[in-house]
Amino acid sequence: MHTVVERELELGMVLSPERTIPVPARLAYRTDDPYAVHVTFHVGSDSPVNWTFARELLVEGVFRPSGEGDVRVWPTKLDGRSLVCMALASPDGDALLEAPAAAVSAWLERTLRIVPPGSEHAHLGIDEGLSELLALASRDDARTDAPWPSDEAPEPGA
Repeated sequence: MHTVVERELELGMVLSPERTIPVPARLAYRTDDPYAVHVTFHVGSDSPVNWTFARELLVEGVFRPSGEGDVRVWPTKLDGRSLVCMALASPDGDALLEAPAAAVSAWLERTLRIVPPGSEHAHLGIDEGLSELLALASRDDARTDAPWPSDEAPEPGA
């Protein structure tokens, strides 16, 4: 059974130093994808935009500049408000978004309580997947009509 931690909030998309427009968004964290956070922008619209990036990048970005390339996150203050800025770059364009730091931090704390840092691997299901693969392999070994030659088969032309 997997757990999902979601939080809907309004982000600000920065169009210029003087102009920001509201963008409804949803933060989602799933224990079956424990290293990632999923952000959906324009929630409820006909064309939502989804981004997935490392949870660790967002956790670090609440405190100090983090990331490089397509996703960068950093804390800032504006008019006495604590914000988390996210700069996203894609072939379709770039966006600078501001999120309330308290809301992002509270949501991140919930994810960290469910899957503490360093324990993510335990939620990947690798052991179960490996057991299933080994069970399939042992069943295949028991088959005598395998479609490939066995290791004991003589070399062609020998």
